Amino acid sequence: MLQFPNLSPTIFKLGPLEVRWYGVFYIVGFFIAFIFYKKFLKYRNVSLSKDIYEDLLFYLMIGVIVGGRLGYIIFYNLSFYIKNPLEVFAVWHGGMSFHGGVLGAITFGYFFQKKHKLHFLQLADPLMPLVAIGLGLGRLGNFINAELYGRVTTVPWGMVFPNTDGRPRHPSQLYESFLEGLILFLITWIILKKTKRNGVVFFSWIGLYGVFRFIVEFFREPDSQLGFVFLNFTQGQMLSSVMIIVGIIGVVYVYGRPSKISSE
Repeated sequence: MLQFPNLSPTIFKLGPLEVRWYGVFYIVGFFIAFIFYKKFLKYRNVSLSKDIYEDLLFYLMIGVIVGGRLGYIIFYNLSFYIKNPLEVFAVWHGGMSFHGGVLGAITFGYFFQKKHKLHFLQLADPLMPLVAIGLGLGRLGNFINAELYGRVTTVPWGMVFPNTDGRPRHPSQLYESFLEGLILFLITWIILKKTKRNGVVFFSWIGLYGVFRFIVEFFREPDSQLGFVFLNFTQGQMLSSVMIIVGIIGVVYVYGRPSKISSE
């Protein structure tokens, strides 16, 4: 059994301003994407002007934030926000859904590529490995915040998290950081380099994330306001099942089309 390390979620305070590790990790994730996305676009022979490149990343960032917030509200705690509508805007109270963030980024990215007459899958493929990096960093932030911890366990690395019942639990945030961050990055980066078919990386990422999240949910404590939503499956597993299905259908669809790097 391990004790949770003496980590503070807050890096420093300046008056009312509180800088937390969780937010810093997401900023680092966006910064990494800003630097490397242009390099990764070369795998799909895409060249964007400075203005369009910066606008695209801004659209995606807004999509992640808006989608993540709305996803949490709709998928995980709708009844609470119906009763407390002003809490929708209280983002400092927490409440973000990665599934919603993905949907938000896809939606904003789709409208952006339509506006600029670009190709969605050509833009999406090079981005997905970088999304995995940001996700992995975000899960480290969850660990430091001592939130989204795992179920009670007897494994030697079970960890006692603060503000719990004192029983050792799976450090499921670290499992997610490893699988959904490092491993998902490596797999999709290799696919990006090895294949020229537009969409293979995108749909592979969607499906693999679903698989990894579905697995980790067996070790992660279900959301207290939801519990198990169907038999012994959590809401995260239900949403991940949809992603697995979409990923499989998408890969089959992509390989059923002519291989072209210059169009979707």
